[in-house]
Amino acid sequence: MGRYIIRRLLQSLLTLGIVLFLLHYLTVLSVQVRGNPALLFFGGDRTPDPGMLAQVERLYGLDNKCYERVGDPCLAPFVDRLQNFVRGDFGTTLNGNRDVGQLLGIYIPNTLRLFVFATITLVVVSMVLGTWAARHRGKFIDHTVRGTTILADSVPVFLILLSYVYIVAVPLTRWARDIWGTESFMGQVFRPNYNADYPWTTIIIPGIIVGTVGLATMTRLIRAAQLENLGSDFVRTAKAKGLKPMRITIVHVIRNSMIPIVTGIGFLFAFMLSGAVLTEGVMGIPGMGRMIFQAVQRQEGNLVIVGLTVSAFVVVFVSLIVDLLYAALDPRIRYE
Repeated sequence: MGRYIIRRLLQSLLTLGIVLFLLHYLTVLSVQVRGNPALLFFGGDRTPDPGMLAQVERLYGLDNKCYERVGDPCLAPFVDRLQNFVRGDFGTTLNGNRDVGQLLGIYIPNTLRLFVFATITLVVVSMVLGTWAARHRGKFIDHTVRGTTILADSVPVFLILLSYVYIVAVPLTRWARDIWGTESFMGQVFRPNYNADYPWTTIIIPGIIVGTVGLATMTRLIRAAQLENLGSDFVRTAKAKGLKPMRITIVHVIRNSMIPIVTGIGFLFAFMLSGAVLTEGVMGIPGMGRMIFQAVQRQEGNLVIVGLTVSAFVVVFVSLIVDLLYAALDPRIRYE
């Protein structure tokens, strides 16, 4: 088990290193082709003094001559960036000269809150629906569950968000505040936008909406995994012993169906990241997705790299946890 964990850790570090280099190289190539982003520091079409421009380039690590040679990977700045990341130094923004580390301290918790509710929604709803459909295979309930989840999954996330914000949220908020008051939980949970004074409450509905991403895929996966186990020998043995159907489903069927379910959760996590970008933008949530989107618009190369690095780290970390859960759920899995 120890060798398996060490091997997976090394593979995850290698994957993360490759991703970081690709992000760095694409950013460098953008600078080489589009021009010096340090000019943005001075704003507009203003021509800066050469001495001031050189000082800004040194401040933001853009003074290396490799940025003037198209195709040069700029390995020295890449190594410097990795060393700064290890020390916890993520640099500053070109616009406003704000510390990126402080921005991450604001944005990361909001995105984590969003994913807490999104993951809970995806797992609980798909588990209930998938189990329900499997126990009623071929019946009306089975067809209804599959059809409903496919219909929900086919609607784009941005359309659900816009419908909620402009059609559903306002009347629900007014109704809740008339009954329970503006500062109550119900008075805040249906707000059409994020409120920093109620960071957990006003992020519940956006998290549920993000959790619908991939709901049909997850439900079908759970249904298929449980159907496979429902026809197995250990289930027939449990029925012969007189165990209750609910106990058989929870203790035997669900437990032995967890490996493909864990795989599905890890696979759909990346899709929820893309849904988070839209959700944070529409709902006004100051999270990582919104930060990256705004950084691209402002040509904040360093901020884009840091944001995508955090996202890549999360995806690699989730993949690592999924692989370790494989070994915990089924000791036969070691990939020897």
